[in-house]
Parts: sequence; C-alpha cells; structure tokens
Amino acid sequence: MTANDTELRVDSRGSAESAPAQADAPPPWRALSALFIGTFITAIDFFIVNVALPSVQTDLHTSSGALQWLVAAYSLGVAATLLTAGRLGDRFGRRRSFIAGAAAFTAASFLCTVAPNVEVLIGGRLVQGIAAAFVMTSVLAMIGALFTGAARGRAVGYYAAVLGVGAAAGQIIGGLLVSGDVLGMGWRSIFAINVPLGILALVLTPFVVPATRGLARRLDVWGMLLMTTAVVALVLPLIEGRDAGWALWVWSCLALVPALVAAFLAQQRRLEAAGGEPMFPRMLVRTSAFRSGLLWQLVFWCGQASFFVVLTLYLQLGRGLAALDAGLLFLGLAIPYLVAVTFAPRIAARIGRGVLVVGAVCNLVGFAALVAVALTSADVMWLLPGFALCGVAQGLSIPPSTRLVLAAATPEQAGIVSGALSTMQQVGGSLGVAVIGTVFFGMLDGWGVADAYAVSLILLAVISAATLGITCLLPRGGAR
Repeated sequence: MTANDTELRVDSRGSAESAPAQADAPPPWRALSALFIGTFITAIDFFIVNVALPSVQTDLHTSSGALQWLVAAYSLGVAATLLTAGRLGDRFGRRRSFIAGAAAFTAASFLCTVAPNVEVLIGGRLVQGIAAAFVMTSVLAMIGALFTGAARGRAVGYYAAVLGVGAAAGQIIGGLLVSGDVLGMGWRSIFAINVPLGILALVLTPFVVPATRGLARRLDVWGMLLMTTAVVALVLPLIEGRDAGWALWVWSCLALVPALVAAFLAQQRRLEAAGGEPMFPRMLVRTSAFRSGLLWQLVFWCGQASFFVVLTLYLQLGRGLAALDAGLLFLGLAIPYLVAVTFAPRIAARIGRGVLVVGAVCNLVGFAALVAVALTSADVMWLLPGFALCGVAQGLSIPPSTRLVLAAATPEQAGIVSGALSTMQQVGGSLGVAVIGTVFFGMLDGWGVADAYAVSLILLAVISAATLGITCLLPRGGAR
C-alpha cells in the first residue's frame, strides 16, 4: 500500500476516526524523511540569518531597525499563523497543508535570495514565517496521527533532535556560506540553500507521506485578525520606535494593545458561548497549569531569541570575528545543549519542575560569566564556559517545560494546548528581539558594542529570573 492509497481521517487530537486498512500497518517511518526536511529548513532559517546580519547591513545599507525586522518578521509570521494553519490542516488535510507550506517557503526563500532591497527581503522573511507555520503544525499533527505508543515517543524525540541540530547547523552553515562567498552570492546564499531542500521535500511528500485530516472545523477568522493586529501593534512600535524618535504613532500603537487584547478575549468568550471553536478556549486561562505554562513560554522565549541575535552581533561587530568563526563558536552552545536534551527527561522524571529551576540558575550564572568577559575584554575563548552553561540551561528548559504543561492536558485538549504553547514561543521571540534589540542598538553609538552587549545580557538575566519565579506556578509532577 502506498502513501496515496488511503487517507486517514483523524480528529484534532490525532485520534483515528476510521482507518481500518491501516490498523496493522507498520509505523510509516519513511514519511519522516520528507517531514524532517521541512522541519530542518524552517528551524535553521531562524538562526542562519543571525550570522549574516552584518553582511546584510553592509550590502544593503540598512538601518538597525531593519536588521531587527529581518529576525522579528519571521517569528511574527509564524506566531500570527500557527493556530490558523493548524485549523486549515485539520479541515483540508495535513499533507496538503505541508505541501502548501513547503512550496510557499521555497518560493519565499528564492525571493529573499534575489531581493533588491531590504524591504523586499523583510517581506520575504514574513512570508517564510507564515509558510513555516503550515510546515510546523502539519509535521506535529501528522506525527500524532501516524504514530502511537512508543513509536510516537521515538518520532517526537527525533523531531526534537532535528530542531536542535537545525539550530546549531544554522549558525555554522550560515558562517560557511557567508565567509566562503559561495558562487559570489555572499549573504544571499543562506536563503538559496533552502530552495533545493524545499524542492526535495515537495518531490518526496506525495510518495512517502500518507494523507491525514481532522474533523472539519470552522476558522475563527475574527479571532485570528484580532490576535494578529494585537501582536503587530505591540512589536511594530518597539522595533521602529527608536528610529522614529518615539513619535506619537508609536505610543498610539502601544496604547491600542490592551484594548485589542481585551477585544480578542471578549470575542473568544462570545464564540465559545455560542458553541463555536475559539483559538484560545477559556480553559487555557482558567486552568492554572495552562495559564502559567503559557506565561512561562512567553517570557522564556523573549530571552532566547534575542540572546542569539545580540550574541552574533557582538562576536562579529565587537570581536571582529568572521561569519564562519562566529558560527563555529556556537558549537560551544550547541554541544552542551544536545547533551542536556538527552538527560533532561530523566532529570525531569525525578525532580519535576525542579529541572526548570536548575536551567534558570545555569542561565543566570552563564549570563554573569558572559558579562564578565565582555566588560574585561578577555580572550574570546573565555566565552565558552558561559556558552556551555547557557546551552545546558536551554537543553534542561525547552523539552521539560512543554512536557510539564502537556501532562496536565487531556487527549481532547492536547492539540489546542500545543498550538497555544507554540504561539506563545513565537510571540515571545518577536517581542524579545524588539525590546532587547532596541536597547542594544540604542547603546551602540554612545557606549560601544561590548557595553551594549553587557547591558543586553543583564536584561536577559532579569528575564531568566522572571522564568524562575513563574516556574513555581507550574505543575509539580515529573515530566516524563
């Protein structure tokens, strides 16, 4: 039986509605070959652009605000689209959603490759983020639909490993491509590499990925519009505010955010009361585990996304490292991260949310070590102990934090909780890049790169301390 012979119909929780022909079929591991190619290119694309930021600024004569947008536009596109993409996949088929996302991502990557100016490049990054949301939601939904029991656990583990490798590889591959000036393309090659990989995923998918879909669902169009508008109204003025001299429109946008959030929550309540399916059901804010879990993800990712941006700029602008050298130095983060990810489930099973406390403490000590190196201008290799601590912190924090919250979800709630957690991660990333980026670039002229980086790290430490406090509100149980 080929992937095209049968369409599995599953509900939004990943449960089969009717699939007798597939009951005794072996787990379709071959489907992961295409799905993980899509996962890999969407993972590296967030990180690979960091290494190229100085080259883009020089080549396109961009402002610091434009550089922030190159990073934030991707997260913004993902954040605004994740829940909607999941609903579309449920209604029209996950494989179709994956193919549409991969095709759009490939096309947007080509647009970024040939972008004549920074405006087109930012637009391409936004489309990449929107397309990536369709890929991400489709992969997770299809893993849930195609695998059960221990096989599903292994598939999710492989998925997490691909994300981690993508994050590490993004920095290194980006450094190799920019420093090597492949085919004379310079920074454009970091986007061009997505094109053949995207085409490969598109060619493989119809042959190796079975078609699955959820029960037909209506889209919460008004909820999507209100949420997207609220996110843009918050992130746009924070990124553009400094370059705009904190004009009246900046403060007007920020003042609109509470009203937009209130309108969104009211609309969600009305829709749920009328028997509809809102993007954020009331149980997400009424249940302590979900409420604190969403807040934890939002705050944690405010620090993570911005950390990689200011670190890359510090290494290249402050330390004068080439893109390749800066990328290779990220191995000091990536290797400890992968080791910590391996042991995190065992530690979390023993001490529950205590693993997040250990992660936050490692982050705080790591940031302190990095601040000391920046302020004393010590040799760049002295950054490695701080890198190791931050890598361990990320490895101990990211998988267990998700498991702790999902453990409190019933099978009926798992899909919506996963989507909400992913959305908070992307919104937090966009917000962090906007705030920390504004501080970093605002200090460059008067204070210099090292001082701007040190102050940014201090703010990141405050964010890490905030996650430590929120951890006390999370469920106590072991995250298995």
